[in-house]
Amino acid sequence: MSSTAIQAKLAELGISLPPLSAPAAAYLPFTRTGNLLFVSGHIAKKDGKPWVGQLGKDVDTATGQLAARAVAIDLLGTLQAAAGDLAKVRIVKVMSLVNSTPDFTEQHLVTNGCSELLATVLGDAGKHARSAFGVAQIPFGACVEIELIAEITG
Repeated sequence: MSSTAIQAKLAELGISLPPLSAPAAAYLPFTRTGNLLFVSGHIAKKDGKPWVGQLGKDVDTATGQLAARAVAIDLLGTLQAAAGDLAKVRIVKVMSLVNSTPDFTEQHLVTNGCSELLATVLGDAGKHARSAFGVAQIPFGACVEIELIAEITG
């Protein structure tokens, strides 16, 4: 998709990309090697604070999808800062960590909130390989954390 088409899609969805935020610990928000961009895990945030909870306990799948969508918006903001133009970005791989009870098995559905938004905004360049895991805890008690690998073209 062109830069203009991507910006139009974001506007249509009412999405304003956030600026690059400072890391919460001793790591870089992203690092590039060759044409590959490795983006550190981003936690779900709601109203600027960690979106806390555990899937299967106090967060349902639909709410988890909204949290994963919120992470995708933050990831797009980081990609914009790293690449300078989202039209130069192709998502290669997404890895999602879902704060889950031992019996919760819908991590893949939660992660769709991120995957679907990336594909909607970036078109075919947003379609990717993916892993989704249930984990016992995420920093700050967040319900979802997602990292990704992207290819930068041009």
